Amino acid sequence: MSRAAIVGGGVIGGGWAARFLLAGWDVALFDPDPEAGRKVTEVLDNARRSLPALYDTDLPGEGRLDWHDDLASAVAGADWVQESVPERLDLKHRVLGTICDHAPADAVIGSSTSGFKPSELNSQGARAIVAHPFNPVYLLPLVELVGAPDSTARAADILRAIGMYPLTLRREIAAHIADRLLEAVWRESLWLVKDGIATTEEIDEAIRMGFGLRWAQMGLFETYRIAGGEAGMKHFMAQFGPALSWPWTKLMDVPAFTDELVDLIAGQSDAQSGHMSVRELERLRDDNLVGIMRVLKTTQTGAGGVIVAHEDMLRHGGPAD
Repeated sequence: MSRAAIVGGGVIGGGWAARFLLAGWDVALFDPDPEAGRKVTEVLDNARRSLPALYDTDLPGEGRLDWHDDLASAVAGADWVQESVPERLDLKHRVLGTICDHAPADAVIGSSTSGFKPSELNSQGARAIVAHPFNPVYLLPLVELVGAPDSTARAADILRAIGMYPLTLRREIAAHIADRLLEAVWRESLWLVKDGIATTEEIDEAIRMGFGLRWAQMGLFETYRIAGGEAGMKHFMAQFGPALSWPWTKLMDVPAFTDELVDLIAGQSDAQSGHMSVRELERLRDDNLVGIMRVLKTTQTGAGGVIVAHEDMLRHGGPAD
């Protein structure tokens, strides 16, 4: 039985705990927050409800979850340690230092950081890699890996065995790959709201009614290749490339996060989604993701291909030790 230690029981840490537990791993969890137990239990309830619905084969028996009062005992004996504390470099330095002092020398030590590079995480002697997942961790397969090649290679094998899709970066860069792409969309969206062009709901509709559906199974470049017609990507770039120089983007400028802008966006978001609790929104999200990914399984496309490969692994020997 493999053992994972999860340090931090918030949305991401709870999702990691659920992913490992439902893949048959025992999990040790440390989080001093008195509300952590409730939060992780609710995430686990959502995961138990949704993850098995993706599969047409049995998942391994669920592992055991143990809570620890101190960090040292939580990471002792772990094969994988996942740090998911708040995005403050000083805090991560302290936590990773303690992890490295007490975890086994051969344990994978991953950080869920969405922005920091391994060189920053390890500047005070730690030996962590970036293992950046996406919410909900128990459903979405992508994990961005950045760090030493031997550690990321071992991490990738483990992640595939628990049904995830490791994407190893060729070199480190702030915010990795996916968050840099999301940041571009986020910046433009903030300006569209601030300038009164669209509400939060209208922007979400533009994404989920159009290109969001395309991206779920083809991504960006393959989608644009099709947009080029029979002439392909070269024709698309020749036709639409000049638009990149037009003065219609504010990607290099960020609106000030004034109280007025925060109140405007928060108010529109409340009007859009305030009739549902966060847990209700999570279950709606999970049901939609399961439906989309099950459709993608029929063509083994995108995330559906990851699930098919994981099912084949489960049918022919189960997860790696």
